[in-house]
Amino acid sequence: MTAEAEKSWFGHPAGLTILFLTQTWEQFSYYGMRAIVVYYMVTDLAMSQAKSSMVFGVYVAFFYLTPMLGGIVTDRWLGRRRAIILGGAIMALGHFLLTFEPFFYAGLAVIVIGNGFFLPAIPAQIGDLYRPGDPRHAGAYNIYYVGINIGGFLAPFVCGTLGELYGWHWGFGAAGVGMLAGLLLYILGGKYLPAEPVRQPAAGPARTRFSGRIILLMLAVGFATTLFRGAYQQVGNTVAIWLESGVDRGVGTLSIPMTWFQALNPLFVFALTPLLLGHWRRRAAMGRERPAIARMAIGATLVALSFAMLAALAGVAHGQPIYWPWLVVFFAVLTLGELYILPTGLYLFDRLAPPGSSAFAIAAWYGTIFTGSLFSGWVGTGWSAMSPTAFFLLLAGCSLAGAAILGLLGRTDHSRPESNAL
Repeated sequence: MTAEAEKSWFGHPAGLTILFLTQTWEQFSYYGMRAIVVYYMVTDLAMSQAKSSMVFGVYVAFFYLTPMLGGIVTDRWLGRRRAIILGGAIMALGHFLLTFEPFFYAGLAVIVIGNGFFLPAIPAQIGDLYRPGDPRHAGAYNIYYVGINIGGFLAPFVCGTLGELYGWHWGFGAAGVGMLAGLLLYILGGKYLPAEPVRQPAAGPARTRFSGRIILLMLAVGFATTLFRGAYQQVGNTVAIWLESGVDRGVGTLSIPMTWFQALNPLFVFALTPLLLGHWRRRAAMGRERPAIARMAIGATLVALSFAMLAALAGVAHGQPIYWPWLVVFFAVLTLGELYILPTGLYLFDRLAPPGSSAFAIAAWYGTIFTGSLFSGWVGTGWSAMSPTAFFLLLAGCSLAGAAILGLLGRTDHSRPESNAL
């Protein structure tokens, strides 16, 4: 690690701030596009709700599938810095292509390709910022997750407002500008990042392999996360559509833009992350720290409760719009569950990776988002055929099933001394 990379900002290595800000702007571009793309498909492209839900699910799924191949290419040949610069440039091009209606599908495809290089290389650098045994390592992923959500918080206000007031293409263009900003920050802050690890050849004898037990554990956690994602991913899909007619967005004589509600999720990430990290530190100090998988089970349960609440509200409303403050409560509970499961899963997969395979392990975690997003797209097609109450209960059931599997895995693994860190 270089002297520059060892500098400390805000109690953590300076490189964490660079990665934090790079991911902030990349997520600004992603969530800016996500906040408006379903509305764009239904209005400008005249798609049905079922088709737009499926297109959205397939796009998000492949957005997180290509990093699995990109992680292998990065670990073995390309290197993390070149992967981020190449991937970021390709993604910016894709966002700008979306500003032209004939290139809609081409723009989605280009973003997916660029993300394959970009996404696994960013979090894979976090672990190299810390020495073995550094107690700050686990908390770094929650701090990094805040960076992701700063971009997600800003995006609906900028891209969503531009899209609703001036046309969806303006929102897509703003997302492209955000991607370029993140790429520039990464290049300028390169001196604070860790040196590239030595890349082993694919068939080299020194390359450590995943054990069979670790592979089975990752597959089981991935299946549970897929069920959870089937519910969670509806926030940018069917829940966004429901906001238009199922929620009373009035404040006096004004109406809150529907895209602004997408900012509630990242807003609660900012508010709840310090409280949650403080809670976990206190439990650790008392010797009551939960294994990572047990935390994930709690998170999936909370997400199930958030959708069960929506089901109850929709049932009581009898077809009338519910008042918007209930959406604030929904996003608060949903986000708390998200903080228990998503950053923890990223940390878990990074810890499970053998030396030299961290980018691939991170990509494998994002692979669970691929399967979960395909599942969510399929589940979303049922929105038009079901009542809101029945649909939200279905989502609660999906997340609760994931929580049950994680709970079983947590109890099984916790009985093994070698897995307490998990």
